[in-house]
Amino acid sequence: MSLPLDDRVLAHVQVVVVSKLRRRESFAITVPVDGSEVVSWIGPATPLEFVYSGNRRPLLNRAWLEQLAESASSNRGLVILPEPPMPPEPPGLAPPVGAVAVSA
Repeated sequence: MSLPLDDRVLAHVQVVVVSKLRRRESFAITVPVDGSEVVSWIGPATPLEFVYSGNRRPLLNRAWLEQLAESASSNRGLVILPEPPMPPEPPGLAPPVGAVAVSA
């Protein structure tokens, strides 16, 4: 099954999903598709492929990653929440491009 997500959403979902699967945790994911909600169960044995339509990875929003990770650990599972404003990074503390730490 393919779940249509734009590249920005997909980049954030990928970080959360990979983080959960590294810990061998199973969870549900709810994605809005054509006005309906599609709920899928994802576990360590689920084959996944993240396919991006663009050629550049979006900058990741730490606040959104934390919200999505918290959602993924809830009884409802990972729900695509609206992106909060990106907080400014303190000077000199910004991570290298593509590096993100997520705690769940």
